[in-house]
Amino acid sequence: MQLKQTTAGDGYLWIRQGLWLFKKNPLAFLMLVFLYIFIAQFAILIPVFGVFAVLLLTPALTVGFMTACQMVIRGERVLPTVYFVGLKSHGPLVRKNLLGLGTIYAFLVLILSLIASAFIDFQQLIPLLTEQNPPTIREVKELYFGLGVGVLLYIPVAMVMWFAPVLIAWEKMSVAQALFSSWIACWTNRAAFIFYLLIWAILIVAVPFFFEALLDGIGLRVAIPFIIPPYSMMALTVMYCSFFATWKACFAKESMDTLA
Repeated sequence: MQLKQTTAGDGYLWIRQGLWLFKKNPLAFLMLVFLYIFIAQFAILIPVFGVFAVLLLTPALTVGFMTACQMVIRGERVLPTVYFVGLKSHGPLVRKNLLGLGTIYAFLVLILSLIASAFIDFQQLIPLLTEQNPPTIREVKELYFGLGVGVLLYIPVAMVMWFAPVLIAWEKMSVAQALFSSWIACWTNRAAFIFYLLIWAILIVAVPFFFEALLDGIGLRVAIPFIIPPYSMMALTVMYCSFFATWKACFAKESMDTLA
C-alpha cells in the first residue's frame, strides 16, 4: 500500500464516482443507509449506553459499508449482514482493533461535546430545531454559529477517523498506525478534501434549505415532506458511496477511473 497524492479537482471527481457507484445498486445502498439511521435513532432512545454503543460500532459499520461498495462493483448481492463483516470475517485481532478504535472515537466525541457546551447553548437550539414557527434572524445566527463551532471541532477527529477503520480491516494496521496514516492521507490531500466537503455542504445543507424556502414562498409547503426528505436521503447515500472513492484515490492500487 502506498499513499497517493491528489489534486483539488479530484474532490469533485470523488462525488461523481460516488454517484456512479450509487447508480449500480441504489436499492442496496439506500437499504444500508436507512438501516444505519434507524438503528442509530433507536439506540439514542437508550440513555447513555445507546449513544456509546453506536459510536463504539461506527468503525465496524464503516468497514461493512465499504465492503458493500466492493461487492456492488463486483456485481455481488448485498445483504444487511454485510455490516458484521468487520467483526466476523477479518479475525480476532482486527475485531479487537476496530472495537478499540470505536472506544477512542466515543471518547473523542465525548470530549468534543464537553468543549462545545462551553460555546453553544443547546437548551436554546433544541426548541429552534423542533418548533414549527419560523426562526428569528438571531436564532438562525445562533444555529449557524453552533454548527460552525461543531464542524471546526470535529475536523481533526474526522481526519484521524476517515480511513482508520479500513486501514485496520484491510491493511491489518494497528490502531495507532491507522489513526496516524489517516491523518497523513487527509492532510496530504487536504485541497481535494476541502473542495469535496464544500460541495457536499452545498448539496446536503444549502440545497434543501433553498428548496424548502422556495416551496414555502410559493405556497407549496405541503409538498416539502415529499421532496426534501427523499432528496436528502439520496444525497446522504451518494455521499457515503463517495467515501469509497476517497479510499481508492488516496490508497488503493487500482483507481476508480478503471472501474467506472
